[in-house]
Amino acid sequence: MKKSLLAFVFSLGCLLAAGQEGEPTNALHSTEPAETFKHFRASLLIGHTYVPTGEEPKHLFVPSWGLDLEYWFNRRWGLGLHNDLELQTFIVEKQEGEQLEREYPLVTTLDVLVKPFKDLVLLIGPGYEFEKKENFALLRAGIEYEFEFGKDWDISPTIFYDTRFDAFDTWSFAVGIGKRF
Repeated sequence: MKKSLLAFVFSLGCLLAAGQEGEPTNALHSTEPAETFKHFRASLLIGHTYVPTGEEPKHLFVPSWGLDLEYWFNRRWGLGLHNDLELQTFIVEKQEGEQLEREYPLVTTLDVLVKPFKDLVLLIGPGYEFEKKENFALLRAGIEYEFEFGKDWDISPTIFYDTRFDAFDTWSFAVGIGKRF
């Protein structure tokens, strides 16, 4: 119930924050060339995933690499294929109390992306965790901020929450370097 409520509140917040993006009234009469909008973005991330474990220590930070591939329909809305590889073997406790070993799991999600304010990105979407012993469906919700530098490059700190259905939940913290093209 708690997880469903979190997902509902985050989804509602995304929809309420996503009003129409208006153009300045003098944009149609400007003599300056229009900036070309880059629809694609790729980002390489390095981070850590906070995993509640079933043994000592009770909490574990697992190093991870990520690769995000995104398509932006406009400056406000996009879709992202987000992939994370956790670089460690660890044991977690499922909701029923059963212990489960996870060996270098790969998480893939398809997220809806929205920019409600400047370069703040909210994301939510379904996904799947692949691991050789047992796979889990999951729901991801997250937030990131893109700090632009250079031509079409950005650095983006990211925080997201993954809830695996009938299993365990994780928090991930990462920093990515992205390029628009």
